[in-house]
Amino acid sequence: MNRLACELNRDSRIPIYEQLYVFIKNEIMSGRLPYQTKLPSKRNLSDYLQISQNTVDAAYQQLVAEGYIEVLPRKGYYCLASKDLEYIQPGESCSEKRDEPGEQIIQSFHPSHIDVSVFPFKTWRRLAKDLIDFNNQDLLLLGDPFGEMELRREIATYLYHARGVICEPRQIIIGAGLEILLQQLVLLFGSQAKYGVENPGYQVMNRIMRHFPNKVRAVGVDEDGLKIDEVLQGNMDILYTTPSHHFPFGTVLSYNRRVQLLSWAAESKERFIIEDDYDSEFRYSGKSIPSLASMDSFGKVIYFGSFSKSLMPSIRISFMVLPDELLSRYQEAGFGHSSVSRMDQHLLARFMRDGEFERHLNRMRKVYRRKLEIVLEHLKPHREILSVIGEKSGLHIALVVHNGMNEEQIKERAREKGILLHTLSDYSIVKEDFPPTIVLGFAGIAEAELGQSIDRLLGCLNS
Repeated sequence: MNRLACELNRDSRIPIYEQLYVFIKNEIMSGRLPYQTKLPSKRNLSDYLQISQNTVDAAYQQLVAEGYIEVLPRKGYYCLASKDLEYIQPGESCSEKRDEPGEQIIQSFHPSHIDVSVFPFKTWRRLAKDLIDFNNQDLLLLGDPFGEMELRREIATYLYHARGVICEPRQIIIGAGLEILLQQLVLLFGSQAKYGVENPGYQVMNRIMRHFPNKVRAVGVDEDGLKIDEVLQGNMDILYTTPSHHFPFGTVLSYNRRVQLLSWAAESKERFIIEDDYDSEFRYSGKSIPSLASMDSFGKVIYFGSFSKSLMPSIRISFMVLPDELLSRYQEAGFGHSSVSRMDQHLLARFMRDGEFERHLNRMRKVYRRKLEIVLEHLKPHREILSVIGEKSGLHIALVVHNGMNEEQIKERAREKGILLHTLSDYSIVKEDFPPTIVLGFAGIAEAELGQSIDRLLGCLNS
């Protein structure tokens, strides 16, 4: 393929690279650019669209960063995402007309969005300048394949104080996103390992497993979290779970089930639990929920964390804490060099060391708590058709809808009003008999616009 028929508006305030990026993303998510379609080279596309190669490169790099395309050495760029991916980012394609209501998305309640308006750019810029001015030529060379020790020490300290996880820096592996680290684990466990994943749940593990021959079983959840009976009877080796803040219900795995789960893992040498500590930083009532890893005395929990929600998605820094038994196997496997820039790792380490990360988290908790209060206040008069789940923590809530509409009808009605919604079925492997439920992210909407946005959604549900 040498061409992409993208109509660029050169008079728009939206940068050309962003218009191109949004167009390609929408083409991929709609299925018009199927999985593994080869994209035009930067030179061919720049010639065809009469734009610079740097502009095409900027669009491609953003698509690579978000996982929509991949670059294969000496081959080119290929579509990676498909229509059934969970993280469907809204956006306006290059050819959409802004003056035709109902044909473009003007509001998204995606649960992955965050508020970037209060990011401490001044502090981040100062630390970045200091790092470069230090003139440490060693940072230009390849570093520790497991990640920079300075950052691993800061993460270990943070985990101990914030999540009760006792680990040594050597047990921490840094990677560019959960996906890369999870793929490494799958390779480490081998093709015979059988996996369990929550249903409904965060679909990253299920997406990854589509590319491997391993068997995957869906494990149901209820008001107490993961259904432990299904784990005990499920003939699985590796369980992926979000025990402190289940996605998308926001429930907490009960203490009894945590004990049962750890006992189950301890019964076999090949059993392990992957704990994704999703949204654990943002809890608005009561004390922070202890991590499952903080209760593990058998070396059976692999703890996963990320800075995508707590700091910024584009930083692409995630980490996992490996028990000693797996650490030795990981070292022997030799997965190559670290996938994260050394500069970014040292910059984040200094941000944490100087206390800026904790200050930023405290600030964001207040911001998100105010937003949640606005959402709940606007929902309160409509409790006859809506039930709220998961309002104690996180950057989203689940809304069970009792107005006689099914999920597809709800999404279509909202889409007609320019609202992009995600529902429970978008996060389910096996379609169970759940009532129609909206997974409503509120963090990425400006506080001044949030009430109006909720009212616009309620208008769709009430009409």
